[in-house]
Amino acid sequence: MILRTLYLRLIRDYPCVRFVEAVTEYLEGTMPTAERTRFDLHLKRCASCQIYLEQFRETIERSGRITVADVESLPEQARNELLEAFRDFHTPR
Repeated sequence: MILRTLYLRLIRDYPCVRFVEAVTEYLEGTMPTAERTRFDLHLKRCASCQIYLEQFRETIERSGRITVADVESLPEQARNELLEAFRDFHTPR
């Protein structure tokens, strides 16, 4: 019973919301070892986070292949929103 309680506590110590916040750190390999262990344990048990991680990896791979022609082929409103989001992201605050 004590081991089960400790195990469940360990699982809960890495909530999905923290998982989402830490994905970049995880993929870049900059996450501390202890946290990476908890992250991996959570990932083994949480189908939603497994899907999220796979989608994140897919996004990274696909975004590396976006060309100027791809952006130019977007509908005008979508292209303008994308460019504005990019400008906002790179504007110093």
